[in-house]
Amino acid sequence: MNWLEISPHWQIPLDEISFEYSRSSGPGGQNVNKVSSKATLRWNTVTTQHLHPAIKERLVAQWGTRINLAGELMITSQQHRDQERNRADCLEKLVEILRSVERPPKKRRPTKPTRGSQRRRLEGKQKRSETKQQRRGWQGE
Repeated sequence: MNWLEISPHWQIPLDEISFEYSRSSGPGGQNVNKVSSKATLRWNTVTTQHLHPAIKERLVAQWGTRINLAGELMITSQQHRDQERNRADCLEKLVEILRSVERPPKKRRPTKPTRGSQRRRLEGKQKRSETKQQRRGWQGE
């Protein structure tokens, strides 16, 4: 069985990945009307046993628009003139997508502005207020 290596400790069997080929709208000259060079990769994220539930959640959250109702992740490529290079491009895109969701995002730690920045902000506001007050004419009598 052949494996697609995502990282040193994570692999996916190529048996789970299927490809469809169709006519490309990309480059190819006269050949574009005769040869099915566009590759569409399909990988069922629901039935796979090689995807941790936390990674599956992040995958659906970030890349849910590429997952159809059957739970298949769909990736297409029509950049190249030949089928094999488009197929390899699809596999590269899949690896990039899975690497992007492999690690959980860092949690944001709320920060407060420093005392100095608060003081500078308030001084600036005070100065601006004084400038505007000086522009007002005397409204007496």
